[in-house]
Amino acid sequence: MTDQNHTLMGNSAIDSDALWHDIMETAQFGATEKGGLCRLALSAEDRQVRNWFTQTAEALGATVTSDDMGNQFARFEGTEPGLAPIAIGSHLDTQPTGGKYDGIIGVLGGIAVLRTLKESGRRLRHPVEIVNWTNEEGARFAPAMLSSGVFAKIFTPDFAKSRVDAQGKRFDTALASIEAAGDEPCGEHPLAAYLELHIEQGPVLEAEHCTIGVVTGVQGMRWYEVTVTGRDSHAGTTPMTMRADALQAASRLMASVQEIALNRPPHAVGTVGMVTVKPNSRNTIPGEVIFSVDLRDPNDDVVIAMENSFRDRAGALSREYGVSIGIREIWDSPAVHFDQRLIDAVSFAARAQHLPSREITSGAGHDAAYLARIVPTTMIFVPCAGGISHNESESATREDIAAGANVLLQTLFIADRQLDPGSPSGS
Repeated sequence: MTDQNHTLMGNSAIDSDALWHDIMETAQFGATEKGGLCRLALSAEDRQVRNWFTQTAEALGATVTSDDMGNQFARFEGTEPGLAPIAIGSHLDTQPTGGKYDGIIGVLGGIAVLRTLKESGRRLRHPVEIVNWTNEEGARFAPAMLSSGVFAKIFTPDFAKSRVDAQGKRFDTALASIEAAGDEPCGEHPLAAYLELHIEQGPVLEAEHCTIGVVTGVQGMRWYEVTVTGRDSHAGTTPMTMRADALQAASRLMASVQEIALNRPPHAVGTVGMVTVKPNSRNTIPGEVIFSVDLRDPNDDVVIAMENSFRDRAGALSREYGVSIGIREIWDSPAVHFDQRLIDAVSFAARAQHLPSREITSGAGHDAAYLARIVPTTMIFVPCAGGISHNESESATREDIAAGANVLLQTLFIADRQLDPGSPSGS
């Protein structure tokens, strides 16, 4: 795409007041005392916000359907029959101590686009669909991006529906409990392209005083579940030299995750986020420790090298402490490169609106990472205060979110004109 091929659609702009109102209104569903959200996938609170989404989209003239993974699609028809829809979306589920903006502004930014189309009387060549992807966070059912993964045929439906939460409840049971499933098989829904608006979840845009992040792709990431098995025994009667202490071995292995990432600058990151100690008694030497490991880097070869180093370290600690260490990979999301035409469209839309911008790689996983495997895809980032996300104190300004939604709107207009160029224009 070149600039001379781009034309912004008049003075069309989203209603920033209505968008902010939607953000604050949906923040009532699962609100926490600290001002954040706990709206786990397929919970009662998730059902409330899904109902809000349906009612709001239908009031704007959209038709709302769901597939059998609970993904919601709000469709606003275009002028050219037979063209697949351009989708705008993200997710409405949150972390247990999440914020008001992560994922949510992608869906509500789409609602703002629909509102603009309706109020202006404008229809695009393509249908426009706003998508709410089920269980993006992975906080209740691992892995993350579960339903968009089924849509992109990364996961099978049987695998996804058999996932269980911490209480042992299956995904399909939870889906049925809030009546979120539709009849359409997940992944059978045609799309022409996918656009996702999101907070950065990092500090770069704010630090560089950029309003728009032009996202070029998503870094590679892998998740593991590590089980260290030793021997339960009495804390007072077992000599130090005769112990098989699972926690001592696990703690050193967990510490190595940071060391491994620090040894691969500048982008590698490694995190231990969940730990379970058994039997978890004050006077018993722990016999089993289970913990999570998250390794990420924009280069897949670096992620693999980090994994190899971690496995080598596990082998050495297993021998030193007389414990067994099992490492199970539970998720692998290779690095993703977004569609250059759409990247160019976002860049142009930002420049045309005189918004400071920069190219950026996403450090977090998003539904867009899976959609990019099957349709042209890109993302738009806006800053969040201090780069803080997955936290109740997560914050973004009304002005930045509105700017991102306006870039989304204009990128949609550009994509509508540039995709399927063989079709006669109906605009």
